[in-house]
Amino acid sequence: MQTHTVLLITIGMLFGMATEQIAVRLPDELLVVLDDLVARGVYKSRAAAVRAGIEAVFELDRRRRTDSAVVEGYRRLPPTPADQQAAIASLRDAIVEEPW
Repeated sequence: MQTHTVLLITIGMLFGMATEQIAVRLPDELLVVLDDLVARGVYKSRAAAVRAGIEAVFELDRRRRTDSAVVEGYRRLPPTPADQQAAIASLRDAIVEEPW
C-alpha cells in the first residue's frame, strides 16, 4: 500500500488564532475517497475535509468526556428510589403525550 503526503491543513483556524500547517500521509485508498468527497462538492478542498475530520474527532472526544463525567457522577451519587420513581413517571407522561 502506497502512501502520499498530500495534505497541508491549517489547525489554528478552528479556534481563531495563529495557524500552523501540518502534513498528513494518506494511503491511496483514503486519498481516492477524499478526492471523491471534494469532487462531489461535499467539501471545498482536501484541507477543508481534513479540518472537518479533526473537528469531528474533537467533538467525539468532548462527548466521551461528558459521558464519562455523567457516569462518574451517578457512581458517586446514585439515584434515590424517589429519583427512579420520578423518572418512570416522566417516561409514562412522555408516552401518553405521543400521537401514536
